[in-house]
Amino acid sequence: MGADKAMMDWLGRTAVERVAALAVAAGAAPVLTVGAKAYGLSHLADDVAGAGPVGGVLAGARALLAAGVPRALVLAVDAPTLRLGDLRPLLASERPGAAYEGLHLPMMVNLDALPREARADWPIGRLIERAGLTRLPCGAAARSRIRGANTPEERKALLAQLRADLAAPEQTSGYCLEKGSKSNI
Repeated sequence: MGADKAMMDWLGRTAVERVAALAVAAGAAPVLTVGAKAYGLSHLADDVAGAGPVGGVLAGARALLAAGVPRALVLAVDAPTLRLGDLRPLLASERPGAAYEGLHLPMMVNLDALPREARADWPIGRLIERAGLTRLPCGAAARSRIRGANTPEERKALLAQLRADLAAPEQTSGYCLEKGSKSNI
């Protein structure tokens, strides 16, 4: 998008601040960023610079396992409009974890399910498949918010939705839910 996605402003907060706050609200601890920059948060450098998201997942997994954390919620910095309700089905997923159909992130994963042969340059879809993660359905209303902003047009649409959400915080529809589940979040 021509700028550092993590530092883009999303109504007074950077994308990385929004995503980190969501991780905390979801109960994630510790919260780590993985990549080239720390952004003022706990941080790990990628093992292989520029290798892509799997490199970040693998580096984070090693650090979390060393800290005694067996399961990870993996979020993308380009999806700062995610809602806690979007994450609830992933958080409730059974071993080995889950991701949404047609989307790679966010995902919940038991770290011991990550394949030992995984490499930083793998496509993230391969990592999800080989880890045996369940693919959960995701409704159209939530899909763009969960997919995130990869173009200026997507960012503009998500900012408009975020403004609307903040104006009507009691709005609860449009979350990704498992088939047959209900939410009053």
